[in-house]
Amino acid sequence: MRSQQVDFGNPSVHHSILSVAAPMLVAQILNLLYNIIDRIYIGKLPGEGTVALAGLGLCFPVITMVTAFANLFGQGGAPLCSIARGQQDTNGAQKIMNNAYFMLILTGIALTILGIAFHKPILYLFGASDTTYPYAAGYMVIYLLGTVFVMTSLGLNPYINSQGFAKIGMKTVTLGAISNIILDPIFIFVLHLGVKGAAIATILSQLLSALWVLRFLTGRQTELTLTFRGFHPDAACIWEITKLGTSSFVMSFTNGLVQIACNSMLQIFGGDIYISVMTVINSIREIAQTPVMALADGSSPVISYNYGAKQIPLMKKAIRFMTWICFGYTLVIWGLISGFPEFFIKIFNHDVMLIEKAVPALHIYFFGFFMMAFQFTGQCVFKALNKAKQAVFFSILRKAIIVAPLTFLLPHIAGLGVTGVFLAEPISNFIGGLACYITMRRTVLAKL
Repeated sequence: MRSQQVDFGNPSVHHSILSVAAPMLVAQILNLLYNIIDRIYIGKLPGEGTVALAGLGLCFPVITMVTAFANLFGQGGAPLCSIARGQQDTNGAQKIMNNAYFMLILTGIALTILGIAFHKPILYLFGASDTTYPYAAGYMVIYLLGTVFVMTSLGLNPYINSQGFAKIGMKTVTLGAISNIILDPIFIFVLHLGVKGAAIATILSQLLSALWVLRFLTGRQTELTLTFRGFHPDAACIWEITKLGTSSFVMSFTNGLVQIACNSMLQIFGGDIYISVMTVINSIREIAQTPVMALADGSSPVISYNYGAKQIPLMKKAIRFMTWICFGYTLVIWGLISGFPEFFIKIFNHDVMLIEKAVPALHIYFFGFFMMAFQFTGQCVFKALNKAKQAVFFSILRKAIIVAPLTFLLPHIAGLGVTGVFLAEPISNFIGGLACYITMRRTVLAKL
């Protein structure tokens, strides 16, 4: 098992990053399949695919917010674990992981109760109509029943990766994704459960992933053991995790808020069809940004470990390598999406009207997508070095301060309508991405 563990202190930084990023890329692509497969199957339901897709899209903010809380304690504690390991403080690293899991369980139970109790007003607030509500409610209530499973698998997997066991982390997601691919058509088409079937398949798959994570982290193979024997919550430790995790939380949570804002404005200016369009665009965006997120996530433990070990030259090499690869990838994927928009749209739906409206929207939404490379790089460095304030600020800046207000404002200017909703994203990519990267260069790298 230890032969599968990556040595973050290896002078070959490129090798260390790719050794972690490659299995994490596979894991994140497979994790993406949880929801993407649902959308592909639901979008092709005979006679109701487009409206069902809109209903599923209304649940995106809920899924995003559950992910946000998983990231709060998962992404918040994992860099601290890596720093502690770099300082040879195994007990401190284990303490961080145990406190994080305690908060993951506690938060998961609270989200389940509150989400189910208020699901109807929440969905109408998110832009549901009487037509789309039954589909959205059918998915959301069942999905929320599996919140603790989601919190466990998503929230604890970073602690496997932070120890250098990236291939084990990949297997966590592989198990769930393959299960979802198998179960989805059974529950959706064979048992004729439609949207509800997609939700059942998803939570059963997340349950399997959660059991795998727990089995590994409580076993003998791991370096850090998860246990509640003699455990007492440590408020100071939880506060440190929360401070650093707030960046990832805000990034995911504001994504959810922006989705709510977009759906609300699209409902006013375009109707249900444009919510379906935004569902497709969000799905394409998730596909497009997954590899660059995997590279950033793969770089993070390497940067954190060498920060703890005071190996500054290795840190700088890791940051430079990550920046160039992220920029090159986002430039290429922007070209592909701009050149072949219909190919990406037809992955999810073949409706002629939807494709007609989605193509121009896709061109606007993804304009200058390469600027996201600077946002990912800057955010990764801030989180990896425990620069919580900077990480949180730039998470808030791009989505809450730039995108959300523009989403409400632009549709009313010069008759832009739905075009204004899609235009807010590229504006934020240029302003937010540059601001984040330049600040990182002039503060963190200048000091190093």
